[in-house]
Amino acid sequence: MMDQNLSILVIDEDPDRAAIVERGLVESGYTRVAKIGTTLNLVSRIQALAPDVIIIDLENPDRDTLEQMFQVSRAIQRPIAMFVGQSDGDMIRASVEAGVSAYVVDGLRSERIKPIVEMAISRFEAFDALRRERDEAQAKLADRKTIEKAKGLLMKAKGLDEEQAYAALRRTAMQQNRRLVDIAHSVIIAFQMDI
Repeated sequence: MMDQNLSILVIDEDPDRAAIVERGLVESGYTRVAKIGTTLNLVSRIQALAPDVIIIDLENPDRDTLEQMFQVSRAIQRPIAMFVGQSDGDMIRASVEAGVSAYVVDGLRSERIKPIVEMAISRFEAFDALRRERDEAQAKLADRKTIEKAKGLLMKAKGLDEEQAYAALRRTAMQQNRRLVDIAHSVIIAFQMDI
């Protein structure tokens, strides 16, 4: 994702600070920069712009802003870098939980923007890979549970052992050119309808 053609959205109510961020981005080779001067209707405005990276610059973030960042990170999974004037440990934790990839306190200088953007992108990509792995593992576990439940129903209803029940599911999946878990879902639904 790290290339100079990224679209970057700068959110800052202070036009002077926004200009510093924009200048740092342009000097770093990022030319596709958009700015928003207020956080009202933030999620819908960001969705409309569809940036690759979001930079939010706040003097002192409040809970409402962090809640909006949480909504943004859920709705639009993008790297988010936040520059703040001052902060404390609770605010940092809340920001990270809200999906902020880089949280920079009192560090708004144009020459620091590029490495911070690159770090935010790297952290986002690392967390996104972990999230995808977790989601895949959860989906596989759910599929296994569904298959086990279907096998159990077949074993009980048809007097099959575990291997025979699995073979019956697998054979049906191959005959119908469907996934094993889809056949298992069908078996479970069929048994529920018989109740």
